[in-house]
Amino acid sequence: MADDTGARLAAVPEPTTSLEKAVPGNGDGGGDSASDGYLERRTLRRGSAGWLLLTGLGVAYVVSGDFSGWNLGLAQGGFGGLAIATVVMGVMYACLVYSLAELSAILPTAGGGYGFARRALGTWGGFLTGTAILIEYILAPAAIAIFIGGYIKSLHLFGLTSGWPVYLACFVIFIGIHLWGVGEALSFSLVVTAIAVIALIVFAVGAFTQFDPANLDNIAVDTTAAGASSWLPMGFLGIWAAFPFGMWFFLGVEGVPLAAEEAKDPVRSVPRALSISMGVLVLLALITFLAATGAHGADAIKAADNPLVVALEGDPGLSWLKTFVNYAGLAGLVASFFSLIYAGSRQLFALSRAGYLPRFLSLTSKRKAPYLGLLIPGAIGFALAAATGDGQLMLDIAVFGATISYALMALSHIVLRRREPGLERPYRTPGGIATSSVAFVLALSALVATFLVDKDAAFIALAVYAVALAYFAFYSRHHLVASAPEEEFAALAEAEAELSRD
Repeated sequence: MADDTGARLAAVPEPTTSLEKAVPGNGDGGGDSASDGYLERRTLRRGSAGWLLLTGLGVAYVVSGDFSGWNLGLAQGGFGGLAIATVVMGVMYACLVYSLAELSAILPTAGGGYGFARRALGTWGGFLTGTAILIEYILAPAAIAIFIGGYIKSLHLFGLTSGWPVYLACFVIFIGIHLWGVGEALSFSLVVTAIAVIALIVFAVGAFTQFDPANLDNIAVDTTAAGASSWLPMGFLGIWAAFPFGMWFFLGVEGVPLAAEEAKDPVRSVPRALSISMGVLVLLALITFLAATGAHGADAIKAADNPLVVALEGDPGLSWLKTFVNYAGLAGLVASFFSLIYAGSRQLFALSRAGYLPRFLSLTSKRKAPYLGLLIPGAIGFALAAATGDGQLMLDIAVFGATISYALMALSHIVLRRREPGLERPYRTPGGIATSSVAFVLALSALVATFLVDKDAAFIALAVYAVALAYFAFYSRHHLVASAPEEEFAALAEAEAELSRD
């Protein structure tokens, strides 16, 4: 796609934009320019991942959410409220995934959501989307590192307790694997994810032997809430408040397009991986939610850190399964931690390569890994985990960033369909604009719901956003790199539009 874009740009007059051609001495400390190896020093290893590894990546982003976190939505909306919220958020993610499948086939680069929004919504839209994605993918690993520490402590592994040494070990070991190479990293992720998925299936088989429908709606009813019932103990508002927790069964799957530059045949493999991984996640959400809640009761697991283990406490004969699920939960956390680090590094790489963030962050090693894009977010994540020890706060902030990016990516699909109907689309979203419109509306609803759950997290995310936007407004938007694939693709659209006007 980048090569085709370059050829087409050469055939039209140079567009008038505020972008630079990476002039010497303008940002990366080495004085690189497009003519003296700027992009050559910022390349990823192409062809490292087929559809299977990409599918594993899509499931890996999310699988830790099946082991913990979603159950807190029971305290917000009860079984009925969380069930409705999960279905609604599942619809949002399905619509979003099919929209992203089309966009990723149009522009298969490491920019992912930033690249899509850059073409559709301009430089401001691209930066807003990319920053929101970074908030999600930097904060979520920090939260998961804290949860890994909690699991290690509860399992009495090596006599360790949860604290900064464990968090540091997580970041050092797993970033080290990423630095080794993308093919090796994604293969490791696939293996760990497979273990976690198998464990969820084994758990569900065991838990369903204890299933009792009466356990589903045993949370005390708030009689003062509008619409309250045994199925909706917190009333109608509880459904909305449960939206962020319904997202946990799917949060992160949208990151698959970030692997496009390293994929084999990305135009076909990325849409395929998105569709298959979404199908797997829907199945896992269904069996996990029903099995855990029906085995020991919604009230018993609504505040549990390890809901699947608590769900098995009603039967002493399943003690072996509790131990197994405990260890598998650790595998699930590792899979998500590992894959989210990957996603964050690729989004940062793309934004840096195009000049939205300091350019030195996109330099790649001899093994074609964006080493600073891995190390610096890792250092930030570790510092946040060690300083706060509050995994829930980190995740709430990550969810806030995610919902903003979802709305902007869905809007990008709508704008491109309307403004550029003739754009070549190797894959087309079923339902077209109607599909992405549903994703857009539901993403905005989920964004508002984050304020119902944790106002502090929402305002912290807004503060981070404000600082990033100030950097963009006063500096980086004046120093963008036109030769970056996502920028070149957008410049082509501007040039063609200018030609059509003439």
